[in-house]
Amino acid sequence: MDVAHIIANRSGNDIITCDVTTDVRTAVQLLANKRIGALPVMRDGMLAGIFSERDVLYRLAEEGEACLSRTVGDIMTDTPITVDPSTRVDEALSLMTRRRIRHLPVIENGALKAFISIGDLVKSRIDEVEREAEAIRTYIQTA
Repeated sequence: MDVAHIIANRSGNDIITCDVTTDVRTAVQLLANKRIGALPVMRDGMLAGIFSERDVLYRLAEEGEACLSRTVGDIMTDTPITVDPSTRVDEALSLMTRRRIRHLPVIENGALKAFISIGDLVKSRIDEVEREAEAIRTYIQTA
């Protein structure tokens, strides 16, 4: 199964993003209000980076509360690791594990198509295993 299957029923308009000029305090409030762990960060309609809980924690540890007045562009993770819709789920999971990340932007033709989490991938994998188990049970019952 590939990433395209996971995002098939999603609209690009549903992606919660912020701009590089957004102040960190506002972005943190957005993370908390939406109960999400990361945001794709946009610059002129293109993906510029990812702003995550970890980015905030690292900066708070370094700078204290002053970091909350900076812009997301100042503290985001730039040059984000991305996948495309044809990436297999197991490849994306492996990438996340190796790189120790929990979110992946899905890029198609240079544009942000979706934003997936490790939870999306794990759920997809569990669903696939359950379907395979059911197919085996059905086969055994009819054999």
